[in-house]
Amino acid sequence: MTPAPLPPGLLGSQAPLSTAYDGALLDLDGVCFAGEARVPHAADSVNAARETGMRLSFVTNNASRAPRTVVDKLRANDIQAEPGEVFSAAMDAAVMLTEHLAPGSLCLVVGGDGVRQALLAEGFTLTDTAADHPAAVVQGWDPAVDWAMLSEGLYAITAGALHVATNLDATLPTERGFALGNGSLVAAVAHASGKEPLAGGKPFPGIYERALARSGATRPIAVGDRLNTDHVGARAAGIPGLHVLTGVSTARDVILADPAERPAFLHTDLRGLIEAHPEPTSDGDWWRVGQEGARVSDGRLELAGTGPLEQRATVTLDAYRALATAAWASADATGGRQEGPLALSVPEIVVAA
Repeated sequence: MTPAPLPPGLLGSQAPLSTAYDGALLDLDGVCFAGEARVPHAADSVNAARETGMRLSFVTNNASRAPRTVVDKLRANDIQAEPGEVFSAAMDAAVMLTEHLAPGSLCLVVGGDGVRQALLAEGFTLTDTAADHPAAVVQGWDPAVDWAMLSEGLYAITAGALHVATNLDATLPTERGFALGNGSLVAAVAHASGKEPLAGGKPFPGIYERALARSGATRPIAVGDRLNTDHVGARAAGIPGLHVLTGVSTARDVILADPAERPAFLHTDLRGLIEAHPEPTSDGDWWRVGQEGARVSDGRLELAGTGPLEQRATVTLDAYRALATAAWASADATGGRQEGPLALSVPEIVVAA
């Protein structure tokens, strides 16, 4: 069934999101932790949401970690979690594969323990060689993936095996910058085979729908830091999204977001899960959130009491929300995109935490 479309702008909630919604589908890296670093307010906020009775599901495109490994990582960051609350792109691909293959079918793994455990949990049998004539090749990122493993997958695919990718993320954030992600390695195999893979993970809505079915929540919210994966997938699934600024996509990215990427709620961090969110209101050509107001005038964003934003600006959280609302309304009035000769001029925006 096609989900009901979400409104194109920000939503309001008089109650904290943790009580207004009965479940949260939480991204991991950039939301609950940042590589080896802690994310401020993450543990207190997630644990507080749990105490209100909110069901939690940790939904990640990282296919290398098995659920127990994810739980250990979360607990190291003081976030309570259980293995049954984890749903990875590897698990998504394995569940999706049950719709295409007979139970117990043989699969060749191009990946690591996360992919292996996910396939075994769904009853599939595993091999490391194309000589066994596997029914499918399941490819997920892992540091152990090398030329030999990719080539073994290619041998099986060209012999007729179904190619399944856990996700199509082109890059993987590291402490040195962006490294090759699973999508880049999948593209190499697909280029060589000439066959398009079946793909799971974000930004496809299926991962949210499958995670939601396991969590038992009926009124969920999705929380993520990446617009083009977390929030595209959530919106496609008809699930409101909460965007946080502790990961990849910046406030400027949010303000310039295409309609398909837009979150329903904005905050600097996971405190947004346990707080109310004021609803934007219009006042002529001004958009107001709380005590802050913003509009678009002559192709520039203008903040009430400050004037046009022409250089890097530090703003309050409600001002950020008002700026995003004004920018989105302006884009919608001209076709929904922020490109071309009428492109909106937006400087770097820093939101005071």
